[in-house]
Formats: sequence, structure tokens, C-alpha cells
Amino acid sequence: MKQTKQKGEKMQKQLINWLGLLGLVSLLSYTAAVVFSPLAYPGYNWMAQAVSDLSASSSPSLLLWNQLSSLYGVCGILSIMMVCVFIQGKLTKGLRIGIYLFAAMNWVSTVGYMMFPLTESGYAGNLQDAMHAAVTILVVLLSIVSLLTIIVSGFRSKHYRSLAVWAAAAFLLMMVGAIGVGTVPPAYFGIVERFSVFAATGFNAVLGVYLFLGFE
Repeated sequence: MKQTKQKGEKMQKQLINWLGLLGLVSLLSYTAAVVFSPLAYPGYNWMAQAVSDLSASSSPSLLLWNQLSSLYGVCGILSIMMVCVFIQGKLTKGLRIGIYLFAAMNWVSTVGYMMFPLTESGYAGNLQDAMHAAVTILVVLLSIVSLLTIIVSGFRSKHYRSLAVWAAAAFLLMMVGAIGVGTVPPAYFGIVERFSVFAATGFNAVLGVYLFLGFE
């Protein structure tokens, strides 16, 4: 009986590890949506327009966006939640808190943007668009706090400094995007904005790979 239980626990751990690869699937799905959805949006200028314009309620590319990004949200959430399950009692307290906050950001992003997509390209200024902006602010704040927590905690630990390096890279990309959208000419808004949107999705994939490797 004891041997059977141990075997079952081992199989369960292997399943959790494999589910970490869903983070990569999420990243690939999101990338496909960002790259190919403009094909269904005549006149879309990726250098100047935000990614969220592609999934706006009135966007001509909404259907294609939903099809291409269908694995993005569900796979990303499954991956990060399996990470949260796996790290219980592992890593350091600071790293666990940082990853839990990053998971909370994923939930806010996935649910918030589904509930409050932009009504049209740009910013129409109605209640739904205001809520979309509020979700964005909350996502950015949670991303910054979670990544900084992982960075500080990771560099304090001899075993998880590589994770801190990945978090630092994601944080720098996010800062480039956040600062860039307010400083670059409007014609290049879309370029710097993509640094931010891919930073979080990319780091989620990194955590999924760490889960697949057992955080070793």
C-alpha cells in the first residue's frame, strides 16, 4: 500500500511538471494572435497602435484574435496555478510570495480584460474603457511588485539567482514599455507597448519551464 501511494505521488508530480509546459503554449498562442490578427484588421499599424486594439469589441480582427488566443488565457492560468501548487513548502518565503502575486496578476489580467475589453480602437472614454484602463493599472502594479519581490528574494538565495535574472529581464522590458509609451512619438507607441505585454506572458512561460524542471 505504501509503495502504491509513493508511486501515485511520483506520477502526480510528473503530471504537474508536464503541465508547466502550458506556459509555453500560452506564450505561443498569444504571439500568434499578436502577429496574425492584424491580417483581419485593414489599416492596422502595429508600430503605432496598441495590442488591445486587435481585441476591441468593434475590432474587425476580434474573431481571429479570439481563435488564435484561445489557448493563451486558459493555459497561462493552468500553468501558473500548477506552479503555485508545486512550490508549497519549497523555495523561499519571499519567492513564494512573489510568485503568488504574479499568479494574482494573471487572474486579474485574464478575467479583467475578458470582462472589460476596449469598445473600439484607441480610447472612447466610456465606462467600459475606463474599467479596461483600471484593469491595466492593477495588472502593471501587481506585475511590478511581484517581479521586484522575486528579484530581491532570488538574489538573496544561492539556489535561485537564475530565476531572479529572468525576473529582472522581464521587469526591465516592462519598464521600457511603461516609460516608452509616455515618451516616444505616437507613431512608435505600438513598438514600446509590446515590450510590456510580452514581458509578463514571457515570464509566465519561464515559470512554467522551471516547473517542468522541478525548480532545480
